[in-house]
Amino acid sequence: MSEGDRTRCHADHMTASEKRMVLVTINYLEMKSPDRRSAAPGWPERAVVRRAERPTLSFYRYLYNTVGADWEWYERRRLGNDALAAIVHDDAVEVNVLYVRGVPAGFVELDRRIEDEVEIAYFGLIPEYVGRGFGPALLGWALERAWSFTPRRVWLHTCSLDHPKALAVYLRAGFEAYDREVVSVQLELREPAGRGGRGEDMQNRSRPQP
Repeated sequence: MSEGDRTRCHADHMTASEKRMVLVTINYLEMKSPDRRSAAPGWPERAVVRRAERPTLSFYRYLYNTVGADWEWYERRRLGNDALAAIVHDDAVEVNVLYVRGVPAGFVELDRRIEDEVEIAYFGLIPEYVGRGFGPALLGWALERAWSFTPRRVWLHTCSLDHPKALAVYLRAGFEAYDREVVSVQLELREPAGRGGRGEDMQNRSRPQP
């Protein structure tokens, strides 16, 4: 598997003059029993999570592009409509959207295409909702939903470009680390995001096979 497949941090769509090389540590985490879950915090404001069944591609791209704008997300941007639809319209893939007072505030994508496993493939908040307590609440919701399918395990990963507390939050939620790797990736030269994008959302950036 190529480096570009293993991490969304690899922004190879940029010219060499706009890139810098960094070493990124990727931690792979799993949960093998629902009994390991910690108690999830309540929602800080009126909120509801609804599944977007066969979402329109324009709506999915809005969610993906807005949540991932500060996080080097680009893989789904590069997919054509047919390839993207093949993923998000698959019956084993759920796009669950968080709404706060009727406004989209984030999403979590659960992937059950590997038998007996659920991957939290994408997870994050729209920037205006970062730092307001929605991240841990949405993670708790995602775990409850994932375990409702009675998988052998639930898994995800996080890397060193996430919020410094992201790994600790996942471990506190009940995940255990099972693998780690360090990869060299290319990132865009730019000022840090000014919208608080590295907050409680704890974004997942890639979909490597475990």
